[in-house]
Amino acid sequence: MKFIPRRTALAAMGAVAALAMTGTAMAQTVTLRLHQMLPAQATIPAKALVPWAQKVEAESGGKIKVQLFNAMQLGGTPPQLFDQARDGVVDLTWTVLGYTPGRFNKTEVFELPFMSGSAESSSKAIQEYVEKFAADEFKDVKLIAVHTHGPGLFHTKTPVTGLESLRGMKVRGGSRIISNMLVKLGATPVGMPVPAVTDALSKGTIDGTTIPWEVTPSLKVTELVKNHTTFAGKQGLYTQTFAFSMNKASYDKLPPDLKKVIDNNSGIATAAMFGKAMDDGDKAGRAIAEKAGNNIVALELAETQRWRRTAATVETDWINEMKGKGIDGAKLVSEARSLIDKHTK
Repeated sequence: MKFIPRRTALAAMGAVAALAMTGTAMAQTVTLRLHQMLPAQATIPAKALVPWAQKVEAESGGKIKVQLFNAMQLGGTPPQLFDQARDGVVDLTWTVLGYTPGRFNKTEVFELPFMSGSAESSSKAIQEYVEKFAADEFKDVKLIAVHTHGPGLFHTKTPVTGLESLRGMKVRGGSRIISNMLVKLGATPVGMPVPAVTDALSKGTIDGTTIPWEVTPSLKVTELVKNHTTFAGKQGLYTQTFAFSMNKASYDKLPPDLKKVIDNNSGIATAAMFGKAMDDGDKAGRAIAEKAGNNIVALELAETQRWRRTAATVETDWINEMKGKGIDGAKLVSEARSLIDKHTK
């Protein structure tokens, strides 16, 4: 039998132990795939999802890695994103709730006309609201956060200077509530997810779109249209709601320390971070339109009140519809407004 020096044997044992430790460390590293619809440079991917992923990776000591897939790189369509998280096609998704009409009935109260203004404030409000009144709508996922964008407005090829000038325009609506509002205001709504807006404006499929300022740069909207219409007061014409969700099984199989990292990066603080990114994006988007010399129409208070009165029937429609589903819509409107007031600075 060939003699192996003790030093060599110990070195070999050490190498095996080190390899085993490395294998254990590697086994403890979890990679989460995050899928969303917008280009990488858009506000939420660049200013919210990437910072969130970096924070989670840092707080997990590198045990959690997040791979971000932008612009539907993993396939499917934006309306399928929530189910991709639910079904485990991916681990995490960020999406617009209004893309799946009739599914998030209680949550869509935040989409009603002139409901909210600052995205940071209303994102805190909607997070608290969902936790109190609509948690059942997210029971199939581990909800990281819900949030809203800032004040919604018009971006059009010809200027919207009052209710009359909107009539007959083909305008993109991002949800059924917004499309109903457009009908009441006299426009012809064309429903589509936000990534389709650039092509639709280029081809003339639509005359304008309803989106907040923050997404205009990534969609090249300020290059495609030269008119933007804003409203008097703190509330925007409308808003949309968003969910950042995790597959339940992906969360459940994490060890307790990594679950805690996800938990610590979920809830109202995360909702506020996403909302603040939207508010900052609004400032940047508007600045680009101003620098381009675009026409920014600011409707005066009296004209804005006309829009409010006309759009108010959307709220009545929603309350009546909810009543038919056994939901007290009037109470939910009151609760939503109260929470927005609570969180407004």
